[in-house]
Amino acid sequence: MIEQRLTALREELQREQLAAFIFPTSDPHDSEYTAPRWKGREWISGFNGSAGTAVVTLHSAALWTDSRYFIAAAQQLEGSGFQLMKEGVEGTPTIAEWLNSTLTSNHSPQSSTEVAIDGSTATCSTVEQLISDLRRQGGLTLRTNLDILQRIWTDRPAVPMQPVTPQPIAYTGEDAASKLQRIRKALRGQHADGMLMARLDDIAWTLNLRGSDIPCNPVFMSYLLITTQTATLFIHDGKLTADAQRQLSTAGIATAPYTTIGDALTRYPEYNILADPDEVSYSLMQAIHAQEVVREASPVPALKAVKSQAEQEGFRHAMLRDGVAMVRFLRWLKPAVEAGGQTEMSIDSKLTALRAEQPLYEGKSFDTIAAYQAHGAIVHYEATPQTDAPLRPEGLLLLDSGAQYRDGTTDITRTIALGSVSDEQKEVYTLVLKGHIQLQLLQFPDGVSGTQLDAIARRPLWHAGFNYLHGTGHGVGSYLCVHEGPHQIRMQYRPAPIHADMTVTDEPGVYLEGRFGVRIENTLLVQPYRETPCGRFLQFETLTLCPIDKSPILAHLLTDDERAWLDSYHQTVYERLSPLLDDEADRQWLREATLPLSQDA
Repeated sequence: MIEQRLTALREELQREQLAAFIFPTSDPHDSEYTAPRWKGREWISGFNGSAGTAVVTLHSAALWTDSRYFIAAAQQLEGSGFQLMKEGVEGTPTIAEWLNSTLTSNHSPQSSTEVAIDGSTATCSTVEQLISDLRRQGGLTLRTNLDILQRIWTDRPAVPMQPVTPQPIAYTGEDAASKLQRIRKALRGQHADGMLMARLDDIAWTLNLRGSDIPCNPVFMSYLLITTQTATLFIHDGKLTADAQRQLSTAGIATAPYTTIGDALTRYPEYNILADPDEVSYSLMQAIHAQEVVREASPVPALKAVKSQAEQEGFRHAMLRDGVAMVRFLRWLKPAVEAGGQTEMSIDSKLTALRAEQPLYEGKSFDTIAAYQAHGAIVHYEATPQTDAPLRPEGLLLLDSGAQYRDGTTDITRTIALGSVSDEQKEVYTLVLKGHIQLQLLQFPDGVSGTQLDAIARRPLWHAGFNYLHGTGHGVGSYLCVHEGPHQIRMQYRPAPIHADMTVTDEPGVYLEGRFGVRIENTLLVQPYRETPCGRFLQFETLTLCPIDKSPILAHLLTDDERAWLDSYHQTVYERLSPLLDDEADRQWLREATLPLSQDA
């Protein structure tokens, strides 16, 4: 099937006299996860990861992705005609370098030097960097006004038209009018009269609205145009419920058809407009006719990252319900595996069903990673009917999952010993746990970058010669996207500061290809620690409530502080969750799962 699609694409390339076409992952809003209509990179290549870029020429094809997907991409691209390009690995060419080399090797006097990308689904910064890189690589040029998928994807999914509903102020803690006031204040600080907002979670947060246009993310296709006095939501007709429309009217927010955003930008009334080139598509940036375009980062992600008191309480309540579901699942898991017949996909279904029993449940926050043994080394593995592994009462299961509740979003990873495990697995598990705990024990100055914290979680692993290439932590939305910025905890430098009232995950891991993987993850809330002569210091509150499997721990590798943290955490888990368990067997399982480590030794 991929071969047929590539043939159709190459026929269009020849018809348009193009040398190559570039398929980014994003949609018109630079979404991390996209609605089916914009999964063009997946459709043309067969690779379904959340990050990557496919490039196809008349004779070759390649796909670039990051370390999270090296193993999965290699498997999915096998036999497709695509060459895997490992981003961040020494010797991997850039897209422009590869195109120059590939096109030169296939060059003929009549060969085109024009490459194309759909400028409506690639950010301005992405396209401008490509234009510059291609120009340096043999004078290649870039065309941006062609949606080639419209011609070759004959059964392309329709634009999503799911309803949009209000998010109650009881969960947000602030109305839309107040948020707009704060955004305008931030814009004045950036010397901007208004802004074009394209990121869907930023729009949903600003307007206190939620939708379901993208799986797992409660957002809706739209743009928000803000001026000094007005705000207009550009959205497809018929999507707003009556309650959502009333909420917008109360806040003084106008609406207009989604497809008219380009025309509105040509008539923008203010002197200047802020348009974040890392957020706004190249096509829309070209449509702006303001006297000046302020090309700076949007102020909204930083505002959204600091959670209101209502949002913080929502997280705590959501974690209680999620913890109940996780306890019921974990109590069921090992006996079910011992009885036989369980697979990676079946336990995913069981956990999803248990979460769905909880009040305010709205669905998964991302596709579950249920990865047994060797599959655990595939960082973002997702079981399919072809790969669905049967579970046996031995070895390690890596389970990374989360839920959307109306009052909060959860993200948790537990690595579980289903029976006997090797000494090597115990050592790796314990080292990952040490890194996980060390980060949560940390106190740190207000405003540090997550990069400055990252090494704390890696130190025990580095000492033993282990490392992982993904980030250690990311922000989590409040009934919004499970991956939220601008702050991150990772090796690569990210300047965004960390402040009180932000959420962030703590998820170190180790992945040994073909053997097993270990990751342990909690979601944390940044809280004040104390004021000192050197300034304000912060610490972490652990939001996630779920036992950490003690059976693979080599207790002698833990420090006294690490053992004390684990025992204290487990005591909190028991105290918070046990009153909510109406089954005595669940309570008894939780009691044993949260005993102090010294009583298990």
